[in-house]
Amino acid sequence: MEKIKIGICGIGNCASSLVQGIEYYKNKKPEHAIGLMHWVIHNYTPRDIEITCAFDIDKRKVGKDVSEAIFSKPNCSKTICENIPHMNVEVKMGRILDGFAPHMKNYAEESSFLLADAEEPTKEKIVEELTKSECEVLLNYLPVGSDKAVKFYAECALKANVGFINCMPVFIASDPQWANKFERKNIPIIGDDIKSQLGATIVHRVLTNLFKNRGVHLDRTYQLNTGGNTDFLNMLDRNRLASKKTSKTEAVQSQTSLRLKEENIHIGPSDWVSWQKDNKICFIRMEGRIFGDIPIDLELRLSVQDSPNSAGVVIDAIRCMKLALDREQGGILYAPSAFFMKHPPMQLTDEQAFELTEDYIKGDFQKQSPIEIEQYIKNNL
Repeated sequence: MEKIKIGICGIGNCASSLVQGIEYYKNKKPEHAIGLMHWVIHNYTPRDIEITCAFDIDKRKVGKDVSEAIFSKPNCSKTICENIPHMNVEVKMGRILDGFAPHMKNYAEESSFLLADAEEPTKEKIVEELTKSECEVLLNYLPVGSDKAVKFYAECALKANVGFINCMPVFIASDPQWANKFERKNIPIIGDDIKSQLGATIVHRVLTNLFKNRGVHLDRTYQLNTGGNTDFLNMLDRNRLASKKTSKTEAVQSQTSLRLKEENIHIGPSDWVSWQKDNKICFIRMEGRIFGDIPIDLELRLSVQDSPNSAGVVIDAIRCMKLALDREQGGILYAPSAFFMKHPPMQLTDEQAFELTEDYIKGDFQKQSPIEIEQYIKNNL
């Protein structure tokens, strides 16, 4: 089977889980492939994904083979597969811009950024690397708040004519100006901000939709999250959190029957607890009213390893992107974006997004405009 050649911006915990997961599933039989939403997508399995280039700014990773860099500090994700073969793919120095929070220099070495001394590449150099490596799909795994850096790599993807999967909450696919750039060049994009397989946002969305479908009026809700990886450490700088809070809040607001007032909904990262490492702990509370205006409240605690929780979703997103490339479809991939992302250009219920993505994979539903999607849902779902 033809390989799906990908590049990765940011070799952190999420990238580590993805690379390990690809190797872990290589020799699995479909019936033993626990944790994947799809074993095969149009003949593509996880073993068909190949990393051909990678970029980072931490001196503990730059210059190393990807197989070694994914285990370098400050990465702390659970080990899925210890024996990663040498890939002959060197992690190249990336552009720094706003790709790290200055306060992270003040922490212990295992948690902080140690910036590489290497010369920062120009846009032309990144484009050259993408082209030389025959990269087809560029994954963005940069830290929350890296607005300038994400846009830099999005421009590189456009210039190199490679698909772009935006796994974090700087709005590219959901920004009409950026979406139009990909549309005009007929380059596919999936975004923004990856959902976990079974994480805080997807659980909160499902519960909110359950309240709505069962006629329960939701009055107020919160979602509090703690973790000990560099993602949570980075987000101690509240100035970097605006888009993250918007992404997570809108993911839940989109499932309510009536939008909650701002003072009645609080969703977002709460604190960094170093010893939690990659373990994310989420607390959800929902207060509402049932028949006769009788109060009801729900409280939930979720504990999950954060980075592996999104890796399987990304593996599906990569393969859906490959279908678009095979079909010569560019612009926003609305169905996969709605299913895989927290802040897609068009919010749907998770059931609608799932069904549309299944139809997209089968080829029954191609890239459509939002109006056509609404009509398709009305007629088919």
